[in-house]
Amino acid sequence: MSKPNQIHYSACAHDCPSTCALIVEKIDEKTIGRVSGNPDNSYTAGVICAKVARYSERTHNPERLTVPLKRTGPKGTDSFTEISWGEAIETVATAFKAATKKYGSETVWPYMYGGTMGLVQSGSMARLRNEMGYTNMRSTTCGGLVDTGWLAGFGRRIGPDPREMAAADLIIIWGTNAVSTQVNVMTHVSRAKKNRGAKVIVIDPYENPTTKTADMHIAPRPGTDGALACAIMHIAFRDGFADHEYMEKYADVPAEFQKHLTSKTPKWAAKITGLTVSEIESLADLYLKTERSYIRLGYGVSRCRNGAVNVHAITCIPVVTGKWKVPGSGIFFNSGGIYHFDYTLIEGLDLVKKGVRTIDHSRIGPALMGDLDDLGDGPPITAMIVQGTNPAAIAPEQQKVLNGLLRDDLFLCVHEQFMTETARFADIILPATTFVEHDDLYKSGGHTFIHYGPQIIDAVGDSKSNHDVICNLAKQLGAKHYGFSMSANEIIDKTLKMSGFPDLKSLSATNFHDCAESFDKHHFIDGYNWPDKKFRFKPGWENIGPRGHELPQLPDHWEAPGGQDHDHPFKLITPPARNFLNSTFNNTPSSLKREKRPTLQIHPEDAVKNNIRDGSVITIGNKNGQIELFAKIIHGAKVGVLVAEGVWPNASHNGGKGINVLVSAEVVAPNGGVAYHDTAVWIKNST
Repeated sequence: MSKPNQIHYSACAHDCPSTCALIVEKIDEKTIGRVSGNPDNSYTAGVICAKVARYSERTHNPERLTVPLKRTGPKGTDSFTEISWGEAIETVATAFKAATKKYGSETVWPYMYGGTMGLVQSGSMARLRNEMGYTNMRSTTCGGLVDTGWLAGFGRRIGPDPREMAAADLIIIWGTNAVSTQVNVMTHVSRAKKNRGAKVIVIDPYENPTTKTADMHIAPRPGTDGALACAIMHIAFRDGFADHEYMEKYADVPAEFQKHLTSKTPKWAAKITGLTVSEIESLADLYLKTERSYIRLGYGVSRCRNGAVNVHAITCIPVVTGKWKVPGSGIFFNSGGIYHFDYTLIEGLDLVKKGVRTIDHSRIGPALMGDLDDLGDGPPITAMIVQGTNPAAIAPEQQKVLNGLLRDDLFLCVHEQFMTETARFADIILPATTFVEHDDLYKSGGHTFIHYGPQIIDAVGDSKSNHDVICNLAKQLGAKHYGFSMSANEIIDKTLKMSGFPDLKSLSATNFHDCAESFDKHHFIDGYNWPDKKFRFKPGWENIGPRGHELPQLPDHWEAPGGQDHDHPFKLITPPARNFLNSTFNNTPSSLKREKRPTLQIHPEDAVKNNIRDGSVITIGNKNGQIELFAKIIHGAKVGVLVAEGVWPNASHNGGKGINVLVSAEVVAPNGGVAYHDTAVWIKNST
């Protein structure tokens, strides 16, 4: 009789707010089996996405990198030879030392993003930057705009516990395709529907799996959500649903805001959003007449040039209506403000040097091409190590990224699990572990738990974790911080104790720890996170970022510069594909089989006008470049709006360039972020 597989507990490490609590089957010391959700975690509730349920396919993929590699041919090709770890680390350290000697330490740019969300595996690079004085990185690509818009009013990232969705009578899912990207949201939505008969409204510019579950789908034009929010609040004042007593106590300028909204009628908003007056009135009526109304705000709504303004406008709705007083009410985006981690050890904050420049993560293309807006008066970037991200596929202005990575004077080390587009430009490639092959600590924006994720199986091949690689490199570079001599578990334990959380032994015994605060804290009953405790209808954008002076003082529709014009009449949005996660999972056979091929969703009217047939090859482009996709004609797209789901491998497109060749790296107002859903393009039939 065969021995049953061992059961281990972990958490998903990928760049998703859900950070699911996992049960991982261990077949033997080198092999995992089935991955499922942990039913004991009250947010995950036993449910995970299909991508992670198939995680053994990724961990044991025959295309995993398993040994260090050294370039033997031109950059951008697969010309590599195997080398030892000792030679690899020594080569990287030698290159960093030589670059520093020639240009100074800021010429080295350690580059990291959300390939792993574990605190130790993602934070070790910062410790190296801080000790060595290397160029810092500002992380705005994913959450820069939504963070700014949220914090402008609230002052803190917190909101009603996401499990409260199950206690709501109306749930508005605004700007996120939760069925495809945050399946746990739908678990709690389903509970509300089943137990309370809750209604669900989805606000999203195109038809997708989440809109198909809704009682009402509201589809505004991308980037017009602020106008819709203002119209809802106009109706609240008009029809007597504004909570004046609440605003007097909890908001900064209620009278001024009420006067401002006088002209923001449904008719005004309809012209901007492309909705009918009836749709706007029906949405407002259902929301305003339902006390337990819960708005679940997504990241997608923010990824426009006016994204921060739109997010702030939406957050004002429950303040105007006072919908914070009972469970199942309010608005939620992220709970990051509840975690009180001390990052001193993980990131080496005790070593931070003044005056070291910082370059925005999303500006890698312009920065590598010498843009002085990014480099300032410092040296060019001539040496990099990349972990946890694939900028050759996911960064905006992709052609600049590719040209920058091709520079002969740039030394590039890529630490990766697979031969990604970025890895092909590397001088040294180092094989990386997946989350089941190393120890780490996780927190979540989408709920209130922290998790411990232990190493479950041996590292595949000769791969090493991010932390181990950074520690080995640091020693070669002469770094002395004590964190470089500690194991991941030692850092986890000490950080937990420094932060006032249960220690590692305790966390290991329970698998996760709930950091939820009181109802009053989550619902701002004690006031908002400002000295006067009042929500900011008027946030003072000019004090929030260098482009803040461009933004309207009060919530409004702001037509940001750089949008559609006569030569670029279509707006392109690039939401996630259900079976990919950024460029992660876009190489696994099951995900590719389900997604089939890169398509461009287009409304029938636009297809007829441009002589485009379903399934035909079409070209879309702008000043940044052009790519080809397959036409998918659907009524669920808006006229004038094109939808390209997912970051497909660059090689999946004719010409070998991906969708982000079209997206601008503009530093979006007021304080940075990427407008992935705000790209003006032309289209033409390629067949």
